[in-house]
Amino acid sequence: MADTKYEGEIWILGIDGCDGRGRTLCGYLAYGGYKSRPAKLEELANGRPQGILLDLSPFSTDGWNILLQLITSTKTRDIPILPLYLSEEGKVGGVFPCAGFFTIPVDTGYVAERLAVLGLADDAQDWDLRALVVSRSGEEQLSRALEELDFEVVKAYTGKEGLAVASTGPYYLAFSTLMLPDMSAFELLDRLRLYPRTRNIPFFILIKDSMKEGERAAMSRQIDHLVRKKELSRDEFLGYLRKKTA
Repeated sequence: MADTKYEGEIWILGIDGCDGRGRTLCGYLAYGGYKSRPAKLEELANGRPQGILLDLSPFSTDGWNILLQLITSTKTRDIPILPLYLSEEGKVGGVFPCAGFFTIPVDTGYVAERLAVLGLADDAQDWDLRALVVSRSGEEQLSRALEELDFEVVKAYTGKEGLAVASTGPYYLAFSTLMLPDMSAFELLDRLRLYPRTRNIPFFILIKDSMKEGERAAMSRQIDHLVRKKELSRDEFLGYLRKKTA
């Protein structure tokens, strides 16, 4: 039986410790009253944290590989993950509060199960609710699964088209593949958060179950470009974390 002593902890993955780049982040967490610590992926064999903070910056320690291992394992894919960017100096440059991750090809049964657990499928049978799917390919398998849950699926094929379609709202859910022809899902999420109508849409990111090293490096550079001049204050960061762990 798995050890439960880690329950209630926030684990920080992708950094080496609180004495280096993680100093500011660990300080924010301590101020917010969170029980947290840097951890290793293999520790998940012995317990389950309340949530995971994962550094996906170019300076992280294998962040993208950690993410893939987390979301492809049936033992860990349900743990809430808050992706973030830590600068080389350890400043919290940004967070990406997506509702969750699904791997491609999608497990349609798991998608239905997760939406039900999160309370996002209950109202679709009673109300005309729309789900936005942004993907170069259209993600037919996912679209059919959403339609079976009584969502009306609206598709967009680029990030810009997704933004335009979302502005016509309201949309109840949104899904986007990690890499779009004109931007990443993280940039699309960041832009959706700018507008009151789309700010709080539950946004899920679809990721291939394997990524080449070049793809991981390209995504890290894209995130670096997106947030390099930003820095979240302690209160801003804690606000995002409280919403994620509520």
